[in-house]
Amino acid sequence: MNTVELVLSLSIPAATVGMVAFGVYELRRRKNRGGDGAPVTATYVNEFTAIFYGTKRMELDHRDSMSMMREEDAQGDRPWDLSGGITLDRGALGRERRPPPQP
Repeated sequence: MNTVELVLSLSIPAATVGMVAFGVYELRRRKNRGGDGAPVTATYVNEFTAIFYGTKRMELDHRDSMSMMREEDAQGDRPWDLSGGITLDRGALGRERRPPPQP
């Protein structure tokens, strides 16, 4: 077995061991310091999987586009304060909506 064959045959196991080691390092660092966002190893695994599966690429693109969408009022956002205290919950003339009197 020549050197090129040896390097090629050990590249996948070495990359796997390196990724696991880096993942353990990332988990310990996040546990100690706390952090936001996706871990680098998760991104690496997703991109590596997307090379072989086209549906994974579509899923990642969809996830990216959905993260750019703004939240709607139905999802729990507070109404916007436009100016002068007029909010979207008030009527067209800026008057407060009052509940109907109860009998």
